Amino acid sequence: MGKNYVDIEDNGGETLRYRKHVNGRGLVAHGARVDAGALIEAGAYVEPHARIAAGARIARGAWIERDALVGPGARIDADAHIEANAVIGANAHIGVRTRVGSGAHVAGDALIGDDEVIAPGLTIATDKRGLWLAA
Repeated sequence: MGKNYVDIEDNGGETLRYRKHVNGRGLVAHGARVDAGALIEAGAYVEPHARIAAGARIARGAWIERDALVGPGARIDADAHIEANAVIGANAHIGVRTRVGSGAHVAGDALIGDDEVIAPGLTIATDKRGLWLAA
């Protein structure tokens, strides 16, 4: 059986160690907290100090940056990028290739479509069809 971790050098020359999550084999950095009931698919990355709650699903190619929070039951689709300090509420759905900016907050049960860009620091909620609601 192969090793259960991989070391990757970041842009600053620091080597980070990632372990393969037991549920999905995605890479989780040392210092991140990922519930055992979350699914982190192979090819997904969770950076240090990020938190992923129970029942969350992080798809292949998704990237969860430092200090981001993904709430219970949230779904992050393929190649989505959740930047540092962003918060994704419970049962929210982030579409394919969508970028959620640093410090942004996506409300629980929000439906964010594919190829969207949520500006840094923005707080957003949607109706059941994914239409953005006024704050």
